Amino acid sequence: MLRIGLTGGIGAGKSMVAQRLVELGATLVDADVIAREVVQPGSPGLASVVATFGDGLLDENGALNRPKLASIVFGDPDARRRLNGIVHPLVGQRTTELVAAAAEDSVLVQDIPLLVEGSLAPAFPLVVVVHAAEQERVRRLIADRGMTAEDARARIAAQADEAARRAAADVWLDNSGTPDTVLAEVDRLWHERLRPFEANLRLDRPPPPAPSRLVEPDAGWPAQYARLAARIRHAVGDAAMAVAHIGPTSVPGLPAADLLHIQLGVASLEAAEELRQALRAAGFVRVAEASRDSVPGFVPDPGDGATRAYVSADPGRPAELLVRPVDSAEYRNALLQRDWLRAEPKARKDYVATMRRDGGAGGQDTAGQAWRAGARIEADRWARHTGWRIPEPGPARTSSSGL
Repeated sequence: MLRIGLTGGIGAGKSMVAQRLVELGATLVDADVIAREVVQPGSPGLASVVATFGDGLLDENGALNRPKLASIVFGDPDARRRLNGIVHPLVGQRTTELVAAAAEDSVLVQDIPLLVEGSLAPAFPLVVVVHAAEQERVRRLIADRGMTAEDARARIAAQADEAARRAAADVWLDNSGTPDTVLAEVDRLWHERLRPFEANLRLDRPPPPAPSRLVEPDAGWPAQYARLAARIRHAVGDAAMAVAHIGPTSVPGLPAADLLHIQLGVASLEAAEELRQALRAAGFVRVAEASRDSVPGFVPDPGDGATRAYVSADPGRPAELLVRPVDSAEYRNALLQRDWLRAEPKARKDYVATMRRDGGAGGQDTAGQAWRAGARIEADRWARHTGWRIPEPGPARTSSSGL
């Protein structure tokens, strides 16, 4: 099963995207639908709401007057917290039941309007955000829901802003135009990414290897790393002593293969062996060994027994996860050689020249192997000269800088 978090601001068209995914074969768990279900007439949830806010919230049929309740809690943070304290646990319980009942080969889409506001993104291997320009959202809310322009803008302003949603989004669907445009994107997403991702996880298989050719630095690499790191921390909990962005994509301005490398520091090799199922929940599958398309220390050397290698099952974002004890030489070397490359322009220049010269062999030709061996020596010399030390590991520490 692949769990997808689907979200988007009010009026963005998230429900239309959810419906298309259902038509394509997804299983939908809609938080709004569940939130209505748990306060139906006669439910314990409705009884709790009435006990908290008064029976004036019931309409003539004994059902919850949702517009009236919204008018009470929208501008009152304390009232909203009390309401959430009643509804959210009930929604969570029902959601757990529906997820458990889904088929093993499901692409299970959880439609959660406040996914970003609730900091829920790390719980999903993939997050899809539906977006539309604010002016278009206001127009839709006026036309489709009868809101005033002022009310529509206030509702939009009360939710997460675009920057926060972009930070959470693995997939950004712009629905500012015609429905046909975004629905075509949803179709491609389903066939090219979601279904293969689900199959890779279920079958415990890696996607095809990422190309090893160099590309120009991508300003999105740090944010992509941050999303994956958050998932890893969420999945493994206290077993994560440190999470770090390593490899060429962690060096600002460095051309690199479009493959993220992440290092998870754990207490021991025994602890590393116990994380396989947890990391599958984060979207990673175990592989026999890591790739060899990086500089030394970023990936295991032949015969390295201190690393457990995983790759992301997501064909849309190639990534490699290296799980290592924090007291191992491999753990230290990955951080050292990242920081050495960040600090030394000549080292970066030599790395790029080597990778370009070998024609995409990932530094495995004769010259590349010679450079890799020399780099180990130079990085150690730099560490002695500068007094470099690895960061002290701590609970759930995340490092992109190594400082």
